[in-house]
Amino acid sequence: MIPLNKPVQPDLRKLEKFLDRINNKGWYTNFGPIHQELTEKLKEYLGVENLLLTNNGTSALQVAARAIDTKSILSTPFSFVATVSAFKWQKDELAFTDIDPITLNLSPQKVEAAYQKGCKADTVVATHVYGNPCNVDELTQVSKKNKFQIIYDAAHAFGVKINDEPVLNHGAASTLSFHATKLFHTIEGGAIIFKDKSALEKAEEIINFGIRPERGIVDVGINAKLNEYQAAVGLVNLEVIDSILEHRVEMFYRYRKNLEDVVELPKWHPNSNCNGAYMPILLKNGRELHDISNRLGMHGIQTRNYFSPSLDKVFVDSHNYGSKVSLASAERVLCLPMHSYLSAGNVDEITNIIKKAL
Repeated sequence: MIPLNKPVQPDLRKLEKFLDRINNKGWYTNFGPIHQELTEKLKEYLGVENLLLTNNGTSALQVAARAIDTKSILSTPFSFVATVSAFKWQKDELAFTDIDPITLNLSPQKVEAAYQKGCKADTVVATHVYGNPCNVDELTQVSKKNKFQIIYDAAHAFGVKINDEPVLNHGAASTLSFHATKLFHTIEGGAIIFKDKSALEKAEEIINFGIRPERGIVDVGINAKLNEYQAAVGLVNLEVIDSILEHRVEMFYRYRKNLEDVVELPKWHPNSNCNGAYMPILLKNGRELHDISNRLGMHGIQTRNYFSPSLDKVFVDSHNYGSKVSLASAERVLCLPMHSYLSAGNVDEITNIIKKAL
């Protein structure tokens, strides 16, 4: 069997040393020393400043929104459900607009059109789908014209840069997921990178029950802190992240070379690196997707129709400024196995099956 995903297994011998430190200290959560060490090392590795660890990627989105005073959002219907359910859960107004047909990211032109049609959302939430960066320059221009903030869901974009500049430094905030299925993980966890330090300080209060240590309770908050054990997993995995990224990128480009002129592939940002987070292909229609998925399944190869359904079909009570491309793409995109334990032989086997099936 070739699984769709296989989480990185942290080195238990190295992890045990961190756990001994935690136990000896007796400090298990609440911004402990391991938490602080991971924060600083991630800031250095990712090339960012105002980074805050959270207990998961969904909390990261919710806290980011509250820290920058979001009340209504315009977002993509083509993403994992948490990208918008995080906001729906906390009663933010939600609207959708369409994606670009060749990158599958939120279309700046469609965002502009939505505001011309009367959209009043104070924040746009855009996903760097599959780790492929959005057109951040155009979205920034549209945001200045229409006076909205941008939160980037960068759950897929760990280590991604545009023109050697971390993609995480764009927008009012960018969020990461450190779920076990991600290329870098803390089992469960996440992070927010803020443009402004004042938003970071506000978020620190929010994730700690609204408490500012030197002032007491200053606002309504929740508990969204990353604990020391999970931070320790992050430190262990961060030691090998370069080799993980190198291998995944090698597999990603091997897939794309094997499948060029065989299937349609999303167009990657021309000035961006790649992290090998996902391996999406575009098939002609839902029927062909079903056939290919079944054929691979017969050989013990897992696939997933990420991201289906188009989220405007789930949150039907939200305003929709058009989602034609998202609806079509959700029926055509198939993600192939991609993880740190995938071999070149696995990739060749998978792509040969697809070629024969087509």
